Amino acid sequence: MVARHDEEGAVVPLAILWEDGRRFTIDAVLDRRQAAALKVGGNGIRYRVRIGNRESFLYYENPKWFVEGKVYEGSHTP
Repeated sequence: MVARHDEEGAVVPLAILWEDGRRFTIDAVLDRRQAAALKVGGNGIRYRVRIGNRESFLYYENPKWFVEGKVYEGSHTP
């Protein structure tokens, strides 16, 4: 994760870096609020962000960042 910390301590996410080297620049932060990650548990700051023409949620539980994985009905892990 690439993020900027301002003088008041607010954290602004700027880009997501995947382990495989891909980088996704965050075009806009649309909302920021304290919230629970309902799919995976945990509680922190939830950011609704726009990356390209898609919206996604990022979570910040100091010092960790995460995104909720997508779950597809009917899919299973072998």
